[in-house]
Amino acid sequence: MPPLAQAVASSGDPNLDLMLKVFPAIVVILLTAGICGRLALMVLQPRVLGEMVAGVLLGPTLFGALFPEAQKAIFPAEVRPILYVLSTIGLTLYMFLVGAGLDHGSRIQGEERRAGLLAASGIIPSLTLGVGAGLVLWGTLSPPDVSRVEFAFFVGGALSLTAFPMLARILYERGLENSPPGRLSLLAAAVDDALAWCLLAVLTAVHLGSGLDDALQTIVLTAGFAVLMLVVVRRLLRPLGREFTRTGNLGPTAIYVVILVPLTAGWLTDWIGVYAVFGGFLAGLAMPRDPAFREVLHNRMMGVVSTLLLPVFFTFSGLNTDLSGISGGTMLLAFLAIMVAGFAGKYFGCALAMRGMGFSWRESYAVGALMNARGLMILIFINIGLFHGMITQELFAMLVLVAIITTGSALPLYKLALPARLEPALGPERHEAAREPSPDVSVAGPVQ
Repeated sequence: MPPLAQAVASSGDPNLDLMLKVFPAIVVILLTAGICGRLALMVLQPRVLGEMVAGVLLGPTLFGALFPEAQKAIFPAEVRPILYVLSTIGLTLYMFLVGAGLDHGSRIQGEERRAGLLAASGIIPSLTLGVGAGLVLWGTLSPPDVSRVEFAFFVGGALSLTAFPMLARILYERGLENSPPGRLSLLAAAVDDALAWCLLAVLTAVHLGSGLDDALQTIVLTAGFAVLMLVVVRRLLRPLGREFTRTGNLGPTAIYVVILVPLTAGWLTDWIGVYAVFGGFLAGLAMPRDPAFREVLHNRMMGVVSTLLLPVFFTFSGLNTDLSGISGGTMLLAFLAIMVAGFAGKYFGCALAMRGMGFSWRESYAVGALMNARGLMILIFINIGLFHGMITQELFAMLVLVAIITTGSALPLYKLALPARLEPALGPERHEAAREPSPDVSVAGPVQ
């Protein structure tokens, strides 16, 4: 044993001992995420999908199955709470940067209405098909103490989610976060996920017997907090924008404020009962609108957040994911039913809504592909359900595969609908006049 390690062991300091356990875990996470992210890029997938797969591979599915003792040594029980805290901070700050990066100044008239329509088209069909699949599969995949209706709505709620953080990262990697389809997708995904979390609050309250009053309180508090952030906090942050305009840089005081606001917002939304990611996103929306301010903020924070903290989030979720629960003809048919319900509801629902709003078929199917990705948001959702005994391990494993497949198919389907040569036409300078539908548009036609 190295002299320093011997000194730590003999000192009896639990903090130093914990440090020597956390650091190797982070090193392994970053190495695995870096390798898998690079491999994902080589097969024309977004880096984020590789990082997601890396998290699953470090869990019991592969690493834990092949080298159980090594996995226990690298990710002991006392390290996992540290990883949870780091992962929550990372995801909250990432979604803060996503919210701050939205280009408020290029808002298109009627954008909120369109985003609401796209959100409804994404959540209603997938929720309906998911509830139908849940009603059929109840008894096969449900715990014995969960009612048919409760189980069905849980499946529907899980399938109605969109991978908000992953969608944002895919758009950022392609520079489309401020294009009209990109902005609508982000706003609609935020609404879809918020509604799904409200549904989870209701289901959890019913399952735990705390009553609907607690669920209603969560929904009301979430709406009130959104108003507080977007009206009151936004005004309080205006001096920060004026100071940046005067000096051209973010000083130490400004950095304190910039980090404190999203972490506080994430803490409050967690306390309310909605995941911290929404608090971070609302904090980003409340930031000053100056494009130069957004660019400096992004350059100062995004590298550390996306490289260090997000892979920890993926790994923490992967440590709770075991795909060995799917076996046998009955389970495979059940998985196929859930997969079809989840894919068809989001993909075709969103695509048809986009086409109805005057977008081309290419843009419509591209957005349908992006909105269909579920990523790790669904893993968070189903981890809560598994913890409370609302679903079985078999259904958990199936929904993990749904997350991987829909996320992995998002970019190929997006590129099939909207090749890179056509993406420059989607810049934020594009005006409302370009939205008029054309009777000559076909799936293979040009971007309108």
